[in-house]
Amino acid sequence: MKKIEVRISGLGGQGVVLAGQILGRAAVYSGKNAVQTQSYGAEARGSGAKSEVIISDGKIGFPMVRKCDVLVAMSQEAAEKNIMDLKEDGMLLVDSSTVEKIPETKAETIRIPATQIAEKTTGEKLYANMVILGALTKMIKSIDEESMRKAIEEAVPKSVIALNLQAYEQGLAHR
Repeated sequence: MKKIEVRISGLGGQGVVLAGQILGRAAVYSGKNAVQTQSYGAEARGSGAKSEVIISDGKIGFPMVRKCDVLVAMSQEAAEKNIMDLKEDGMLLVDSSTVEKIPETKAETIRIPATQIAEKTTGEKLYANMVILGALTKMIKSIDEESMRKAIEEAVPKSVIALNLQAYEQGLAHR
C-alpha cells in the first residue's frame, strides 16, 4: 500500500467523525502514517457530515482527500453528494439500511445493512459506524483488527466499549 484516501460521509449524529478519528488512530497503530480531517453542517445533528482519512506508508504531503479510493456513504444525501469524488477504480461502501438508491459508478460497490446490523446486535442503531469500521478493516487490508479494537477502546466511553466492539465484530464478519 502506498497511499489510500478514505471519506466517511453521512449525517451529523451517525458517528461519522468518530469513525474517521478511530480509523486514523488504528492506521497509526498499524504502523502507517495518517491524517484525519472532518467537517459538518452548522446544525450538527441531521446535517451533512464527513470525515476524511489519508493512510500512507510514506509522508503525506496534502491533508485533504482529493479523490477517494474508498467512499463510505451512511445516508442517501451523502452518497449522492460525494460520488463524484470517488475514483473509477475505487470502492463504494454503503449502509444499505439508509441508502436505497445507489448512484451510478464504475467503482466496486459493497452494500452492508450497517444500521440494521447495529440495531439487531446492540439494540441501538447509533453503533452503525462501528459496523462500518469492521467492514472497512476488511477492505483496507493494511489496518489490522487488533489495532482497530485498541483504537475503539480508547475512543469511546468505558461504559459502551463492549457494545462498540460487538458492532465492530459484526462488520468484520459481514464482509
